[in-house]
Amino acid sequence: MPIVTYSVLRLGLFGACLGVLYWAGLGGWLLVVVAAFAAWGVSYVVLAGPRDAAAVVLAERAARRAASGPQLPRSAQADAAHEDAVVDAAENHATENNAAKNDAAKNDAAKNDAAENDSAGGR
Repeated sequence: MPIVTYSVLRLGLFGACLGVLYWAGLGGWLLVVVAAFAAWGVSYVVLAGPRDAAAVVLAERAARRAASGPQLPRSAQADAAHEDAVVDAAENHATENNAAKNDAAKNDAAKNDAAENDSAGGR
C-alpha cells in the first residue's frame, strides 16, 4: 500500500503544479515540462517519508524473491534444461575435436622428427 500512496501523492503534486503554473499563464508543452520538474523537486523534499516506506516494501519484496530462487514455469524449466544439455554437448564435442586435432598434430610432428633423424643419420 505504501507504493500506491506514494504514487498517488506524486500524481497529486504534479496536478497541483500543473494547476498553479496554468493559473500563472504557462501553456502548451512548456507547462507540462515545467510542472513535471517542479513536482519532482517538491516530491523529493516533501515526500521523503512515503518514498522511504515504498522503498522498504520494494526491498523486502526483492529479498523474498531472491531467497525463494527462480520462479519459472515447468515448461520454461524444461526448455532451460534442454538448452543447457545442448550447450554442454556442443562444448564437449568441441573439446574432443580439439583434443583429437592436438593428438594428430603431435603424431605428425613426431613422425616428421623421426623422418628427419633417419635422413640426417643416413648422410
